[in-house]
Amino acid sequence: MKRVLIITYYWPPSGGSGVQRWLKFVKYLREFGYEPVVYTPQNPERMAVDNSLCEEVPLGIEVIKRDIAEPYSLYKLLTGRRGESVKPGFISSTSTGNKKTKKKSTPVKGALKERLSLFIRSNLFIPDPKMLWIYPSSRFIKRYLRENPVDVIVSTGPPHSMHLIAKRVSKATGTPWLADFRDPWTKMYNFKYLGCTPLVLAIHKKLEKSVVSCADWVVTVTNTIAGELKELNPKRLDVITNGYDKADFPDIPITREETFTITYTGLFVPTQNPSVLWKILGERVSGDIEFSKNLKIRIIGDADRSILDDIALNGLENHLVKMEYTPHNEVVIWQRKSRILLLSGGREPESRGILTGKFFEYLAAARPILGFGPKGGDMDIALEESRAGEMFDYEDYEGVSKWLDSQYALYTAGVEPAIGGDISKYSRRELTRRVAEILDKITDRE
Repeated sequence: MKRVLIITYYWPPSGGSGVQRWLKFVKYLREFGYEPVVYTPQNPERMAVDNSLCEEVPLGIEVIKRDIAEPYSLYKLLTGRRGESVKPGFISSTSTGNKKTKKKSTPVKGALKERLSLFIRSNLFIPDPKMLWIYPSSRFIKRYLRENPVDVIVSTGPPHSMHLIAKRVSKATGTPWLADFRDPWTKMYNFKYLGCTPLVLAIHKKLEKSVVSCADWVVTVTNTIAGELKELNPKRLDVITNGYDKADFPDIPITREETFTITYTGLFVPTQNPSVLWKILGERVSGDIEFSKNLKIRIIGDADRSILDDIALNGLENHLVKMEYTPHNEVVIWQRKSRILLLSGGREPESRGILTGKFFEYLAAARPILGFGPKGGDMDIALEESRAGEMFDYEDYEGVSKWLDSQYALYTAGVEPAIGGDISKYSRRELTRRVAEILDKITDRE
């Protein structure tokens, strides 16, 4: 059996979408002739902890954990906050249930701290705050490989420092290397907000090009991102999407919620706010007593205060069930219990290339998907192909109204909605088979 070293920042018990992709590949790689070895931080900054994911790590897998130094102590000193990503224009807030609590800071002083911390993060830590791990990790891995050789190296980013570790190790040892881009680098939608100086921007682009052009194979998650990476002259390039794990959706009966429940799971940021939906639901609630009795909005995960405020402004606060981060094995049950699953890809033009892992879980949950995002983008195309729902522009009041009314009519008639076509090509096992085929070609030097 061939050995593959996987360099990843995100690994259980860390929770969130960044963990899922390579956790699932590792879960099935042995079936296709590869023994995974995982290299990951011992003490990463965790936005969430999900111990249930540890149960999915196959028995006997070697997981190498090494301490990482991250410059968040400086960030905390400047902002008084923990080390989450800085999102310009986002409202700093916390929420517990339906209670609202805004963080206290004077507007001017708070804004100055945010700008200073963003400047430091963007212009001193390149390509990201994990950069301090590049040199010690590459040095350690090179020593490790002398006694424990592998056939191929995989790096997955962001954070893109993981690619720079792999590049150093591959060059020093001659071990072939696959670079996996779960998101873009300089073309990521929020990259333009970082405030990089021209010099730093040039460095990012140089590093990005060096990774893409030096890797033996580059893999990414959507056709749009692949088109952007192709301009950087990769040796070989493939698209392997995210997917769903059939094991997460056992074929057992699930009792649906009696209410007309619209569920959103995962991180919910201001640029994903479907304001038109809250407006339509608010109108229905105020004008239809029965609809008001039946409606429930369930949000599971970290939702920005501006979204919760928008829901309240439309008279929907009493219909909202706000749940904090929930273990993944419980989230998929809530998805299946719901009447409608809300998918929101973002308003930025760059969102055309985003196809989140959540989308595939929604497909597997077999519930109608109400999507918001760019028409003609990767998510819109995949949703149309799967016949599992419909994507709307963020301002499409009439289209969303008609779609909701049709779904509510089925609900009141006690009719289960018809859901989509064959989605087996998105199963994690099938996607792992495709990864293994690429690894075979790399290791055989085809």
